[in-house]
Order: sequence, then C-alpha cells, then structure tokens
Amino acid sequence: MLTVFAFSSENWNRPQEEVSGLMELLAMALGREVPQLHKDGVCIHIIGDRSGLTEKMRAGLVQAEETTARNSGLVLNVCFNYGGRWDIAQAAARLAAQGAAITEVSLDRAMALAHVPDPDLLIRTGGERRISNFLLWQAAYSELYFSERLWPDFDEVALDEAIADFGQRERRFGQTSDQLANSPVGKIAA
Repeated sequence: MLTVFAFSSENWNRPQEEVSGLMELLAMALGREVPQLHKDGVCIHIIGDRSGLTEKMRAGLVQAEETTARNSGLVLNVCFNYGGRWDIAQAAARLAAQGAAITEVSLDRAMALAHVPDPDLLIRTGGERRISNFLLWQAAYSELYFSERLWPDFDEVALDEAIADFGQRERRFGQTSDQLANSPVGKIAA
C-alpha cells in the first residue's frame, strides 16, 4: 500500500496560477498514468473532499477508480484536496448523522482511509520537518522519515534508504523494549 499527498486542502491558498497548474497536472497524470497503473494491477483510491472540484475533475477521479477497482496489486491512495483535520471531521459528522457513538474504533472505521491499515512509515520529502495535516489520525504510530530530496527526485535509491532506516527502528507501540522482547508479537515483529 502506498498513500501519497497530491494536493492538500490548504493548497487552495496558493497563487491561482499555481493551483490551476496543479489541476492541469493532475488531469494530465490521470490520462497518462492510469492505463499503465491498471495494466500493472494497481488499485487506485482518490481520498479527499471532491465537493469543490469541477465536474470534469470529479469524473476523471471516478473513472480512475472504476478502471482499477478490481485490481489486486498495489493499493495506491492519492490524497487530493485532503487534510487530516477534514478526514477526522468528516468521519465524526458521518457517525453523528447515523446516530452512532463516536469512539476510537467507530471513528477509525469511518475515516476515508479505513480500507487500509495505518502506515508503518511516513516519508516527508523536500527538507520539511512536519507532516502538514497529512494522515493526522493514521500516523499515530507511524515511523517518520525526513528527506532533503524534493519529491520528483525521490527515486528508488532514496526509497531504499528510507526503508533501510525504518528497518533499524524498534517499534514498541507503547511498550518497553524488554516487554517487546518477551512478547510473541515482539518476536514476530523483530
């Protein structure tokens, strides 16, 4: 599973020329990349608020998802017009509309990314040292990796470096190292 942050809900605050360029880039990427992704067995999910998008853009997103819906390879979540706060708020609103209790479990199941497990590794490129409203709920126990490389330059070698760094970490999920070493879960994860 791979989740990428293509366009944040805050990106609408950028200069209009840049926003228009990003919209054109997404439309072009959908047309160019979806056929190959489909051929490669990738299942695409577009995650985010579609209400402010043009009808043409919404149709393109739906088409990408429908084309790849039955694929069983990599799950590619493209977070577009997404924000972690939006995700939590929409999940809570959905539960409230259903009259359901809002608990950690019910909220987790109502999140836009409920179809995939929480990420083990969150990679931030471009030298930034923040997660910028990305996967706020889901990243609670993610390992964070920060790279100076810009996204277009983050290649296979950079990914291998991030994975190697991740492999050196001890994931305790609230336990001590001793507890982890003596638990069946810890022995499996090690």
